[in-house]
Amino acid sequence: MAVAVAGFIYRRTMLKLAKLPAALLIAAAFFMAADACAKDADEALAMLKEGNARFVSMAMQHPDLTAERRTDTAVNGQKPFAVVLSCSDSRVPVESIFDRGIGDIFVVRVAGNIAVDPGVTGTIDYGAGHLGCPLVVIMAHTDCGAVKLAVSGTRLEGGARLIQKTIAIAAEKVGKEDPGLKGASLINAVAKENAHRVKIDLLLASEELRHLALDGKVKIVTAIYDLNTGVVEWV
Repeated sequence: MAVAVAGFIYRRTMLKLAKLPAALLIAAAFFMAADACAKDADEALAMLKEGNARFVSMAMQHPDLTAERRTDTAVNGQKPFAVVLSCSDSRVPVESIFDRGIGDIFVVRVAGNIAVDPGVTGTIDYGAGHLGCPLVVIMAHTDCGAVKLAVSGTRLEGGARLIQKTIAIAAEKVGKEDPGLKGASLINAVAKENAHRVKIDLLLASEELRHLALDGKVKIVTAIYDLNTGVVEWV
C-alpha cells in the first residue's frame, strides 16, 4: 500500500513538473535530488577532496598507476568514479590535481570548460549514464585565458568565438551584480559563475542527465582550481 501511494505521489509530482518552464524544472531537479543523491556520489567527492589535499601538500600516493592497474583496465574495462569537465589549460592536469590514476576519472576537457557542443554533452552523458559515474564535476580555474578574453571584449573569430560568447554571458551577469570587481577578482568571479551556468546548460541540454539527477543517481557540483596554490575550491 505504501509503495502504491508513493508511486501515485511521484506521478502527480512529475505531471506538475512537466508544466514548469525549463529553468524552474532544473531548479526542482536540484531540490528533489539533493536529499536523494547516492552515497556513492559523496564517497566519490570525498576521494577527490582527499586526493587534492595530498596534491597541495605534495604528499601524493599516485594510486592506480601500476602495470597491474593498466592491464586490469585494459582487460576488464574502465570503472571511473567521477566525471570531471575541465578547461583544456595545460596547467590543469586533472588526474594529478586529484592524485588519481588509470581508470579513476572520466575527464572531459574543452577551453573554458563549457558544454555547448553536443560532443561534450554526449561525452558527459556517456560517463554518467553508461559508465555509471555517480559524480559530475564542472571545474573552472583561476587566471583562465578563455575567461580573460570574454571579459576583455576583444572579438575572436572562428570556433573560439563561440567559447567567448558563451562565457560572456557569465561575465555580463557578474558585471551587473558587482560592477566594482576588477583584475583577478573579476576573472575568478566570472570563472565561478561560468561553471555554475555550465551546470544549468548541461541539465537543459541533456535529458539523460536530468533523469539521472532527478532519480538521485548523479550529483553535479562545481569547483574552481587555483593555479598558484593547487587548491580546489568547491563552489
